[in-house]
This record gives sequence, C-alpha cells and structure tokens, in this order.
Amino acid sequence: MSREKPQAQAQHKHPEPYQHDLNPDAMAGQNIGLGETQPAKTASTAYHIKPVHRQLQGFSADELKNIRILPEGSRLEQGATYLDLANLKLGEFTATGEMSAGPHNWIVAKKEVPYVLWNRLIGVETPERVG
Repeated sequence: MSREKPQAQAQHKHPEPYQHDLNPDAMAGQNIGLGETQPAKTASTAYHIKPVHRQLQGFSADELKNIRILPEGSRLEQGATYLDLANLKLGEFTATGEMSAGPHNWIVAKKEVPYVLWNRLIGVETPERVG
C-alpha cells in the first residue's frame, strides 16, 4: 500500500471558454493542504477579534493568541473537526468538502488549537482534560 499523499485533480479539465460552465468549482473537496484553494488573507486570533475576546473572558491574553480564527472564505478540510466561536451552542462539527468560513463565522480548527484550550472551548470541565 502506498503512503504517498494523494495528488490533486487537474484544475483545468476543459477548454477555457467552457471551463467555468463545466467545472465551476474545480478544486472543491480536494484535501491537498492549503494550496491554491485558500484565500491569501492572514488569519487573526481570538485575541484580535474584540467580540470573541469579550465572549471568552475566562481565557488569558496568551491563550487567546493561541486560538487562530480562519479568514473568511477559507475552505474547511473535509473530515476535519472545527468549532464556530460565533455559535458555540452548536458545538464542534466535522467539515464536508463544500464548507468554507463565512462572513459571520469565527471558525477554529481543532488541529491548530492546543489540546487543553480546545477542551475549554467545547466546555469540558474534567480537571485532567483542562489542565
């Protein structure tokens, strides 16, 4: 069994005048890393977004700086776990291939947040899991 990373499908499968009509979202669902499907904007943190900062009052400034918010338009990785800080009541969710961060979302990727902080964000109160 090969352990090579799957390769992306060709982005331009059709002649240029028909490309958008026949394949409007050519790279949707591709799990090949950030690559070309991600916007060029840099992400900010929970510390830099004042409404999130106020919402997470129990977190220190250093902890908030470790919670990276995905920029609007970022495509979510299919099968990865995320949390929308704009709607904590929904809890964590697993992304599907067509999902992306919207203008009213503060999406956080589980893989980018330290374990203890993630557990606090999702409301875990067990002492051994929240440090």
